[in-house]
Amino acid sequence: MVRSASIRRSPRSGGISKYMAYLFLIVICLIWAVPILFGITTSFRSQTEVVSAGFRLFPESWNFENYTAILDNTSTAPILQWLWNSVFIATLHTLLVVVVISITGYGYSRMNFKGRDALFFTLLGISFFPGVVNLIPSYKIIDALGWVNTSWAMIIPGLAGMGNIFLVRQFMNGIPKDLDESARVDGASDFRIYFSIILPLVKPVLIVCALFSFTGSWNDFLWPVIVYTDVEKMPVTAGLLLLQDIYGNYRMIGQLMGSAILAIIPTLLLFLFAQKYFVQSINLNSGIKG
Repeated sequence: MVRSASIRRSPRSGGISKYMAYLFLIVICLIWAVPILFGITTSFRSQTEVVSAGFRLFPESWNFENYTAILDNTSTAPILQWLWNSVFIATLHTLLVVVVISITGYGYSRMNFKGRDALFFTLLGISFFPGVVNLIPSYKIIDALGWVNTSWAMIIPGLAGMGNIFLVRQFMNGIPKDLDESARVDGASDFRIYFSIILPLVKPVLIVCALFSFTGSWNDFLWPVIVYTDVEKMPVTAGLLLLQDIYGNYRMIGQLMGSAILAIIPTLLLFLFAQKYFVQSINLNSGIKG
């Protein structure tokens, strides 16, 4: 009798737990969304309202002059040029990342050579060191190559990120090696196996790594501030720091906020159109069903 009573109560308790989970998620969503919404509405406020009105979620009157001033400024704050620089850098960096990590992951997963695992785990361990440790050596290398104030300073570093290589290697380990052996019997080379067999199967994880690489390159802040001094060549993250100096002291907060909103639009659109691939990043197994 006691057991049957507990069973009868379980649907109700499960429903309460579900509603509590929904409530928790709604609260977290509000904590994240309210500052974003306030930033968007602030970009449509006049400077007088920003200074005098205090906290108000929506402006008294919608003002589009901030965005007009941002787009018209092509000398001290060329926001459109910065956005184009970021698009070019992030896109080319992402394409090269996909090439590098797919080939490297294939080598660590499918090829046998002496010291393979020791090399992989050594590099994986080194990758746990904070990136700040490498700032000075990295800048010295970039300076020696003559890449300061060029796009290559942002594109080349970080191509062989061990986090991405680890994901690709784990995904490839889930692909049966019988496929490789069958292809070799038919006379296929390693490059043929990689390009025709492995590469199509690891497409989901490569897309995920590409998305992470694009957003990481787009949002990178510290490194571009170090390697760029030319205003015209800066990506948008370094440009926003420059805007804080130009629009500081509460003089043009609406324009500063509008510039920040313009900077997040490309990554927001990327997430909206590719969110299913972010979900796939949870699964590190290959797409082959047993």
